[in-house]
Amino acid sequence: MAGRIVAVCTSEKKGMRKTNIGVGMLTPDHGLEGDAHAGNWHRQVSLLALESIGKMKEKGLDVNPGDFAENLTTEGIVLVDLPVGTRLKIGPQAEGEVTQIGKVCHDRCAIYYQAGDCVMPREGIFVKILKGGPVRVDDIIEVTENV
Repeated sequence: MAGRIVAVCTSEKKGMRKTNIGVGMLTPDHGLEGDAHAGNWHRQVSLLALESIGKMKEKGLDVNPGDFAENLTTEGIVLVDLPVGTRLKIGPQAEGEVTQIGKVCHDRCAIYYQAGDCVMPREGIFVKILKGGPVRVDDIIEVTENV
């Protein structure tokens, strides 16, 4: 199973929409360099599918990659169906492991208030970075080991 990277996004502070920077560096046991959520924990990099963003567009929202605070926006891979422990090759050399599916939103985000819903808590996934490397828009993301 494989897809492609549609956006590589960072933000300086947590709780903000992220900006697509087009290219970034994934660092082992840290995450996406320059992003506020990077660090030595299990949610180093967040991923959300473009197909999930499309569901919010269908509700009338003007939303784009990064608006849900995800680091990597993907297309063509059903992220929410990947079990915890699944290994992913991200770009030409980086590797990650799925550590969490969805999340609990303690505070409702602006998207929730606009639409009455948000897909990130249900359809976003989180990975820890096992092997570092560059990642850029149009890179391939693929499952290398499914549990």
